[in-house]
Amino acid sequence: MGSVSPSSENFAVVEARTRSIYENQAEVWDALRGRSLFEEAWLQRFSRRLPPGGTVLDLGCGAGEPIARWFLDQGFDVTGADFSTSLLNLARSRFPQQEWIEVDMRVLELARTFDGIIAWDSFFHLSAEDQYPVIGRITRHLKLEGVAMLTVGPEAGEVLGTVGGQQIYHASLAIDEYRAVFRSCGMEVIEFVANDPDCAGHSVLIARKTS
Repeated sequence: MGSVSPSSENFAVVEARTRSIYENQAEVWDALRGRSLFEEAWLQRFSRRLPPGGTVLDLGCGAGEPIARWFLDQGFDVTGADFSTSLLNLARSRFPQQEWIEVDMRVLELARTFDGIIAWDSFFHLSAEDQYPVIGRITRHLKLEGVAMLTVGPEAGEVLGTVGGQQIYHASLAIDEYRAVFRSCGMEVIEFVANDPDCAGHSVLIARKTS
C-alpha cells in the first residue's frame, strides 16, 4: 500500500484527516501523480469484462488523470466521484463534458447502476470497519454481471503513507475476508494479485456481481 513505518500518532487521528489532506494537497498530489500508466495491464483486464462503451464509475477519481482519461480514451462513459472539492475542480476543468460528483464513498447513493466500478488508490483509505458497508454500496451500484476493481493491501492491517509530506491512512482486510464479504453481498472475487511487481507493487482485486 505504499506504506512507511507508522509514527506514534494514533491511526484513528490520521484516518480522520484523510479528506482534509487531499483537499489541502490537491495540486501537489496531482503534480506528483504519475501519468505513465503502470496500471494499464489491470485497466485492460478490467475493461475486457465491460460491454463496449459501457458505464464506469471512477470512485475516488481524484483529478481525473490518468485513470478516468484512460477509460474515456477507450470510449467508455465515465462518471467520477470523490470527496475532495479541489481535486474535482481539476477534473471538471479537464473533462467538462463528464459528470463529477462530490461524495464520500461511505455514503454513496446515486440511484443508478454501472457496468463497472473502479476504486484505484482510494478504497484503501477507509478503515477496515468502514470497508464492509462500502462493499455493499459498491454492489448496489453495479448491474448484474458488473465488475468492481479495487486496490487493497496484500494482507490485513493498517499502515501510514504520505501525500505532500503528510501522513495518510491505509487499511486492508485479508483476501479471504474480502472473498467472504463480497460473497455475502452477491459478488465473487475473480482475480487477486498481491504486491504485483508489474504494477508498482499494487495489490489488486476484481470482483463480479453474480446475484
